[in-house]
Amino acid sequence: MVGEGFEEGGGGFGPGGFGRGPQFFMRRGGPGGMGGPRGRRMRRGNVRAAILLLVEEEPRNGYQVMQEIEQRSEGAWRPSPGSVYPAFQLLADEGLVRGEARDGGNVFELTDAGRAYVEENREQLGNPWQLAGEGMPEGAREVAHLMMQVAMAGKQVVHHGTDAQRGDAAKVLAEARRSLYRILAEDE
Repeated sequence: MVGEGFEEGGGGFGPGGFGRGPQFFMRRGGPGGMGGPRGRRMRRGNVRAAILLLVEEEPRNGYQVMQEIEQRSEGAWRPSPGSVYPAFQLLADEGLVRGEARDGGNVFELTDAGRAYVEENREQLGNPWQLAGEGMPEGAREVAHLMMQVAMAGKQVVHHGTDAQRGDAAKVLAEARRSLYRILAEDE
């Protein structure tokens, strides 16, 4: 049971998810990226610490962990499935968490050893979602939050809209993309 079931729906991007939150775009540097001309990357948080602290609160699956980290970091950090699911597997191998197949996926909770580890190392585990957002440029959180809202609205149109509504949404998003690039192209 421990660590099993990743092939059976425990991995992936979550129900209807796109797999990349706004932090993906914020970490990209260079021309066209929000990282700025020097290519500065946003700090990534400690996935292991975040998982341990979140599953201490309540059992969660990988998708819930990614969403909660993104919410708590105010959009500054959303770890990828490629970092969350291997971290869960490693924690399971260490005996700190155990997975249980529920609702087509795995839900993880701390073992007794995991609870003891978190209690003994609470100070070292810190607040990983807060650390991930440190050094964010002024106004970046607001832009990231709005990007998340647009992404959620876009998902609704994709899943529940008519063909005409999806076509209209594509036009709106294409114009928004062009407008954002125009902003970057303006002389200061």
